[in-house]
Amino acid sequence: MSEVIDLLIHSAHQLCTMPLQDGGPQRGLSLGDLGLIEDGALAIDNSRIVAVGRSDELRAVYEPRTQIDARGSLVTPGLVDPHTHAVWAGERAGEFERRIGGATYQQIMAEGGGINATMQATRSADVDTLIAQSRLRLQRMMQHGATTIEVKTGYGLDTESELNMLRAIAALDAELPVDLVPTFLGAHAIPPEYADDSDEYVSLVVEAMIPAVAAWKAENWPHTLFCDVFCETGAFSLNQTRRILEAAKRHGMDLKVHADEFDALGGTRLGVELGATTIDHLVATPPEEIQALGKSTTVAVSMPPTPFGLGHSEYTPALEFLKADAALAIATDCNPGTAWCESLQFVFALATRYLKLTQGQSLAAATVNAGFAVGRGGEIGTLMPGALGDVVIWQVDDYRYLGYRFGANLVQQVIKRGQTVYRQV
Repeated sequence: MSEVIDLLIHSAHQLCTMPLQDGGPQRGLSLGDLGLIEDGALAIDNSRIVAVGRSDELRAVYEPRTQIDARGSLVTPGLVDPHTHAVWAGERAGEFERRIGGATYQQIMAEGGGINATMQATRSADVDTLIAQSRLRLQRMMQHGATTIEVKTGYGLDTESELNMLRAIAALDAELPVDLVPTFLGAHAIPPEYADDSDEYVSLVVEAMIPAVAAWKAENWPHTLFCDVFCETGAFSLNQTRRILEAAKRHGMDLKVHADEFDALGGTRLGVELGATTIDHLVATPPEEIQALGKSTTVAVSMPPTPFGLGHSEYTPALEFLKADAALAIATDCNPGTAWCESLQFVFALATRYLKLTQGQSLAAATVNAGFAVGRGGEIGTLMPGALGDVVIWQVDDYRYLGYRFGANLVQQVIKRGQTVYRQV
């Protein structure tokens, strides 16, 4: 007698299961294990995957209430975007025009633009406005295949505005079919009122913001909450970064670090020391710190849209991280200033060309490894039994089209927890 299940997806030309490696992310030169099954099928019940295999095998065992014929299609896990700033108010198109004319990111920031410009717009927006301005961005990210999206605060830069950003993220998580993973980034930039005393602002983050965020989490957010710091020239020093991260750790937050985007200040070494879940950007990371990260459990997250958006030629030396046996993930860094990118498919195109990853490595970096980068490894980013039923059915039949083709949305259907949430018509 057949077992009744909620959903059977069958007859996929290629089914990429994206297996874990020894219970963890795919590390080093092992990155890119697709777990590929031809004429593949997967069974989903009660929002979770119960079986994967060849179509004839699963169709003989399961009686689905709903079934999807994926004939001629590629089927992968839902994509995971592990680093975004997707909730904000306003825009900075004028700054982009200035950068085209030769102004640098640091010059614009020193003149009160950059992050501080978005801060002014975000502080002026109430929670409903933040939700309204961010909703379509997140929907477009989902329509391009993302089923889990990390979202940072960091455009409020005072206690109440940062809390408003968290409230907006939580409300959007409840409203939209995608899962949002919040990160507190009160240490994103020095706000103008503390321009002459950055240590005083750090004290505000440590003594007021972090306790307030921890209290908000206790009442409103049952899942992991991350704390991140922008450790960079013109932002926060290494000592300031340590002070903030240690305070966040005392309040039960998991850690992330923006490091080595422009200059190496030791943020990678510090993040490894403190057991950060991820260290992100990693363009200017020294060789010895690449080795240290490769020996750790910390995931390296590269965002190639950022140097692309800035018109820079230096990208994360991804192959050096893989040679050091690091776990590598990729992300959009979706933000209003340097990388207004809502498509992980475009990140595949950049990763294959500028990080020198293969299509399979790029897919693994945006699925199984990205799941670990948001603290949900093994539950998302993989189609192995027990994982959530987060699936993308593509209009193409071969994973090698991902990164090869760009500029069009190749998604056919997005499934979240076993339910179709988007279908391209």
